[in-house]
Amino acid sequence: MAAKPGAATPTYSPKLVGRSRLPIFKDSDLDWTRPDGRGFHQCRPALLQTGAVSSASGSAYAEFGNTKVIVSVFGPRESKKAMTYSDVGRLNCNVSYTTFASSTLGQGTDHKEYSSMLHQALEGVIIMETFPKTTVDVFALVLESGGSDLSVLISCASLALADAGIMMYDLITAVSVSCIGKSLMIDPVTEEEGCEDGSFMMTCMPSRYEITQLTITGEWTTPNINEAMQLCLDACSKLGEIMRDCLKQSTSASDE
Repeated sequence: MAAKPGAATPTYSPKLVGRSRLPIFKDSDLDWTRPDGRGFHQCRPALLQTGAVSSASGSAYAEFGNTKVIVSVFGPRESKKAMTYSDVGRLNCNVSYTTFASSTLGQGTDHKEYSSMLHQALEGVIIMETFPKTTVDVFALVLESGGSDLSVLISCASLALADAGIMMYDLITAVSVSCIGKSLMIDPVTEEEGCEDGSFMMTCMPSRYEITQLTITGEWTTPNINEAMQLCLDACSKLGEIMRDCLKQSTSASDE
């Protein structure tokens, strides 16, 4: 786990951007208050644990507020489907939701869009040449959907791959930002995602400080995009430190 028993759960909030917070509702005297009481640039505490599934080659559990996910990695193993010889390996990703994860999704929902985006996020960081003609399967399960599901899934999957000993150029971290009115809210929860004007998700390799993927939807101004990038880069870097600490503690525990 990323934190020792009894210790405070670490967070990865970015440094505050030097800018005053503007009211969201122009015609209202009321300002926005986040449902969980966090500041606009404050991330939820991150609880991470490896080895959550004993039958898998590697696995990880992540809990970011009310968002709870578990990722299992199997392989490298011989592909079940006949395939011609290839110098690089094959990556399969599947994202699904439990029956109780969300009231808005059907029972045992498979999220094909998230499966594709998870694959895109991971394939660039895995050194595929290290397992030719074999397959690595990544199964991600959302136990509880509390917001920023995809970014939590990507970070957790990276941790599970490292736990499985899959060679990677670096860990990969992901952070989301919602734009509501003129304000940016990092690591949004479900209620905030439901009323956002735009969404922004960044994945990066924190040790290299390299952005690997950007997903932007809705209406964004150039200053807001620049601010969101800085917020996400800083948060991704700090989340990477938490993930590395988790792996170090897991290794230390296995050696004892």
